[in-house]
Amino acid sequence: MLADDLNPAEGLEPDQWPDGTVPAATEKVFPPRVSREDPCLNWLFVDLNSYFASVEQQDRPELRGKPIGVVPMLADTTCCIAASYEAKAHGVKTGTVVADARRMCPNIILVEARHEIYVDYHHRIVEAVESCLPVTAVMSIDEMACRLMGRERPLLAALELGRKVKSRIQEKVGAFLRSSVGLATSRYLAKVASDMEKPDGLVALPLDVLPGALLRLTLRDLPGIGAKTEKRLNEKGIRSMEDLLKLNCEQSGELWGSVWGERLWHWLQGEDFEMSETEHLKSISHSHVLAPEMRTAEKAWAVAHKLLHKAAMRLRTHKLWASSIGLAVGFSVPRSQNAPVSRFGIPTRGWHHEIKLSECQDNQTLIGALCRLWTERPHGAGYDEPYFIGVSLNGLVPDRLHSLNLFDSLDNAKSRTKLLEAMDQLNQKYGMSTLAPATMLAAYKAAPTRIAFHSIPDLF
Repeated sequence: MLADDLNPAEGLEPDQWPDGTVPAATEKVFPPRVSREDPCLNWLFVDLNSYFASVEQQDRPELRGKPIGVVPMLADTTCCIAASYEAKAHGVKTGTVVADARRMCPNIILVEARHEIYVDYHHRIVEAVESCLPVTAVMSIDEMACRLMGRERPLLAALELGRKVKSRIQEKVGAFLRSSVGLATSRYLAKVASDMEKPDGLVALPLDVLPGALLRLTLRDLPGIGAKTEKRLNEKGIRSMEDLLKLNCEQSGELWGSVWGERLWHWLQGEDFEMSETEHLKSISHSHVLAPEMRTAEKAWAVAHKLLHKAAMRLRTHKLWASSIGLAVGFSVPRSQNAPVSRFGIPTRGWHHEIKLSECQDNQTLIGALCRLWTERPHGAGYDEPYFIGVSLNGLVPDRLHSLNLFDSLDNAKSRTKLLEAMDQLNQKYGMSTLAPATMLAAYKAAPTRIAFHSIPDLF
């Protein structure tokens, strides 16, 4: 599947105008061909602009109008997870290494991320949107989709509803929280439309402007197509939207080598073709860049343990079972060794390994597997300073398809499941340190809860 390099930090934030100014509110309806009927739309997609940075400017008046970069921790080796439009005017964007951001924008103000407040604002924004129409799906911390019904579907009514949603967010949550709204017949195209005019845009893509309006885009403008996927498409002769749109459904499926290609074809035609209800997460992962004082084997292991604990809780929340576990470790090395430089600006050696499991979701089995992986990591000179840890649970199977282990009795499995549910409920209510392995104690402050762009975490 060529969409596997989708990067949550990629393509989420718009560029500023070439002269460095912030565009004023924009609204666009591509000129439709003559039609006897008023075009109708099915989806309204809301995308908050520069969300983390905008929340900081809304909550802290002294930051308004100033270039700010939101970072996971105050260190030059980390990267910006968000940038205000004032910082974007200097070229700073999501993923920019802090040291580079300081060079681009000497007066940039670095703000340590406050994930609790971003979740709080998120819920207030959802409430504001729902005062206009129901939210059908929360796509990420800063995106949500709403299905249009009945009188909401005609083009003019949908545009008016889009304006109402945008103004309601600013009235009820904060004037510095600007949003871009996309309207289309498919949820995917509504997302595309929301990215076409930023910040503060309103774009509609009714059927009668397709495919013409899409020809103005690049391949990278489509959600799911990042740098790696674009390169693979180019190698297969697809270099523009025109090349992509010439394909039929079968060719699109062959191009991607999976059903995702066929779905994309339907979505780009404007068909309201949703994911199958049988779809589920294929993997769950957590990663963390270690602060300098945590870069020892003992402390890195504590962080790996905590990341697994968080991943296992998510696994059980989604009623999934893991059939393999992976561990990734990045080791920092002296610059004199000319090692590849990571996206965090650190010369590094990387290592990754994965082992198969009998389908499981209990901490005991997963911790045992993680121990095996940890002992297999490289040792010796050049591998004594871990700076990055990543844990993944893969090959996920939903409850209904889970096969009971031959060595497990049904009673034992049910008892263990009830125990895990009780532990998870206590941890979610009172904090992750309520019931956890003692080996995690060193990691509590080092690896705090982070917000993935594609999920809204429970704040343990």
